[in-house]
Amino acid sequence: MGRWIVTLALLVGCFVLTEWLPFSPYFRNMDTMIHEFGHAAATLLLSGEVQYIHLYEDHSGVTLSAVQSGWRLLPVSLSGYMTASLFAVLLFALHRHGQHRLGLAIVTVVALVCLVLFVRNDFGTQWLLGFIGINVVAFVVPIGFVRVAYYLLLAFLSLVESVVGAITITILAATTPSGAGDAANLANATGIPAIVWGVFFLLFAIWCAKRAIGHFLPRPKKPLFSKKRGVSPLS
Repeated sequence: MGRWIVTLALLVGCFVLTEWLPFSPYFRNMDTMIHEFGHAAATLLLSGEVQYIHLYEDHSGVTLSAVQSGWRLLPVSLSGYMTASLFAVLLFALHRHGQHRLGLAIVTVVALVCLVLFVRNDFGTQWLLGFIGINVVAFVVPIGFVRVAYYLLLAFLSLVESVVGAITITILAATTPSGAGDAANLANATGIPAIVWGVFFLLFAIWCAKRAIGHFLPRPKKPLFSKKRGVSPLS
């Protein structure tokens, strides 16, 4: 229970902090990019076709893709929110191991793939070009503190936005189910109400947030000696 309380408290604190930072809105589209990239990747893995991705200034996005009807619609619709949540875990896991350049390289490669293959609207193209440029500067900057600070900004924004996005889709599923995006698509494909899918996305996002924060917080120290049943601590 303690870990869950810490997770929720840090999420609220990170949300307030990232809202306060004047330049953070620019980087919030990274979560949208990862979300839409998840849809595109799932589509291609299932032998579908990606028509385009659009990224918008209000941090929303859309992926137009085509796959054969049936079970393939499920992983494609699930992949957006789940990929965004898992990506936040990946960024924090890399931070724990000090692999900040690797993390920046992964983010930049995803952005480059989106730019070349998928994104087809003006704002999305311009944002990707600027984002890739900033990442390259952060990658080569000789001041390690600056690179780590920038990396953590991206990681925490990814974490917060993945949870906020799941909360938003859950609220939409409860109030206007037909407009609940991926939850509505899953409801149409399965007959399971959109609110169920919204809650699933939310629980998954919170579980991933707990995993991500676990990578960020120091691990509790193990006792030097552990007492086992029937064995002396010093035996």
